[in-house]
Amino acid sequence: MVLFRKYRLEMLMLLPLVLYIFFFTLLPVLQTIFISFVEPQSQQFTLRHYQTLFADLNFDRALFNTLFITIVGIILQLVVGLAIALMLKQKFAGRGFFRSLLLVPMGVPTLVSGVTLLFIFGQTGYFNELLWRLGLIETQPFWLGGGLETLFVIIFADMWKVLPLTILILLAGLESIPEDVYEAAAVDGAGSGQMFWRITLPLLKPSITMAVILRAIDSFRIFELPLVMAGKNAPVLSTFAYEAFRRNQFGLSGAAATVLLVIIFVFIVFYLMVLERGDRGGA
Repeated sequence: MVLFRKYRLEMLMLLPLVLYIFFFTLLPVLQTIFISFVEPQSQQFTLRHYQTLFADLNFDRALFNTLFITIVGIILQLVVGLAIALMLKQKFAGRGFFRSLLLVPMGVPTLVSGVTLLFIFGQTGYFNELLWRLGLIETQPFWLGGGLETLFVIIFADMWKVLPLTILILLAGLESIPEDVYEAAAVDGAGSGQMFWRITLPLLKPSITMAVILRAIDSFRIFELPLVMAGKNAPVLSTFAYEAFRRNQFGLSGAAATVLLVIIFVFIVFYLMVLERGDRGGA
């Protein structure tokens, strides 16, 4: 009671946020998990929805596509994002302009970016036109018909949309590294490669961890881009759950969403455990 009186204003200011998280995040998640374990009519506990889910070949495809898009996408985004962040950290004319230009994709709605990229990677899009003019193709391949090429197109589209966030996180981490560290390493005769591997990357680990966790959560639940660009040719877990919901298979949809939630949780815990083990090994 004394604690409430002391921090009454702070608690009252946090109350709207707590209510929002509870009613619009926690409660729907718990309800989804509940639906996945009960029969619609009898409301009895059952595992039938999960048995149906794991026997569905489309779920296997959706699971593979989700994992592939997430893992490959995160690796590419970290590599490309770090390279761009290193360039933007340097002082050059127009650096502020390029940093501002970097934020443009984040302001484009995901549906709009997906439709826009259809004009590039569609069968009669600009990409096939470029390949044809370069003499690399004689016919117009359909990049969005399914398969690994479709997944790479979705990865590229997702990377174009969200790469600025990764760059900003890594750039903030780079600018937080004191210049004195690099000057001391240069005095000791360290080259640029040694500075990058022994100074930049270790000190950038917190920023990399934040970028990986944020992008992993977002990539695992990717929805609009696969749905707009490839439809049923490249299902992911989110679109699988959506299609099951549209067919009024609420238990199956809830089971797919619950599996997605478990995968996200396991990935984050596993990644943090690997980082902690690496820190202990390096200590």
